[in-house]
Amino acid sequence: MKKVTGIGGIFFKCKDPNAMNEWYKTHLGFNTSPYGTSFEWREEEDPSKKGTTQWAPFSEDTKYFEPATKEFMINYRVENLEALMEELKKENVTILDEIQTYDYGKFIHILDMEGNKIELWEPTEHD
Repeated sequence: MKKVTGIGGIFFKCKDPNAMNEWYKTHLGFNTSPYGTSFEWREEEDPSKKGTTQWAPFSEDTKYFEPATKEFMINYRVENLEALMEELKKENVTILDEIQTYDYGKFIHILDMEGNKIELWEPTEHD
């Protein structure tokens, strides 16, 4: 079973997410919104399929990265999140929540061996 297919997002804490968005827009040309920016790309195996990787600064007091204490969180793109979760349960990986489904995909959070929170994302077909 193919597990991770790519990086879905890079999220980090900062003092002022709006100012950080503006800095990256001004100095590096990011097309930012209040949610950061999305980088679009094409799948190597099927260039007709488009994908995205999200980049987003979060407030330094965000609770979204908890229980991890790191200043960052990485989102990994996966295939078949339900099957992957069954494998991870058998491997005694810490699973923090239940699968949440939105119109842009399914998400769940786990911890790695050092307590870093990881977000797993199975994008919908149209992403």
